[in-house]
Amino acid sequence: MATPHNRANPGDIAKTVLLPGDPLRAKYVAEKYLDDVREVTGVRNMLGFTGTYKGIPVTVMGSGMGGPSCGIYSYELFTVYGVERIIRIGTSGGLQEHLEPGDLVFALTASTDSAWAHQYHLSGTFSPCADYPMLEQAVHSATDHGYRYAAGGVFSSDLFSDYDASNETTGEQSWAPWARMGILAQDMETYALYSTANWLGKRAFSIITMTDSCVTGKSLADDQRLTALEPMFQVALDIAAN
Repeated sequence: MATPHNRANPGDIAKTVLLPGDPLRAKYVAEKYLDDVREVTGVRNMLGFTGTYKGIPVTVMGSGMGGPSCGIYSYELFTVYGVERIIRIGTSGGLQEHLEPGDLVFALTASTDSAWAHQYHLSGTFSPCADYPMLEQAVHSATDHGYRYAAGGVFSSDLFSDYDASNETTGEQSWAPWARMGILAQDMETYALYSTANWLGKRAFSIITMTDSCVTGKSLADDQRLTALEPMFQVALDIAAN
């Protein structure tokens, strides 16, 4: 049945969902890469499309910005629509100097400054991790295509990295200590997605493209902010086809 956030009917959504934050990115992926595409939901303009890739049913749908929005959509996809695996295709701020704009980041695990995991009533700090088979497939795909990638931890923050206020004592921005701990990139959604999947016994994997470096100031040009994401789309679709 439909939810307040998703008007798709049972059977409209595939077992594998690609989940970008931007609904227009979902539309772009659907129109460029999928066959027999149809729009299955558009509540609040959070567009979702189902089609096939190499004969395999695939849905691509926007999740909005931030952990709570991604958490709502992923939870409903898993519990109401019977989705088995979700692949996040998002963007991020780079926290390591060696990452160049356009590089792929495969999120092995996610740290956070949010209270998302409090709902699980755990007595410690929960560190959700990626689905390993999808990670392995992503590495093979990126290697075969010759795409630059790094695999490691990401930091999912409630604060957008470019807007972080600096620490009054140290003068550092809030992402800097995370960078010292080896975190590759900062997004806003991976922690909520991984936690939701872990809680429900489902599968999730986050691929994020580093678009803007917090360290070097390098960034994608305005006219590259969609086309430069195509390696990420291709890797995600290679996973979806397996």
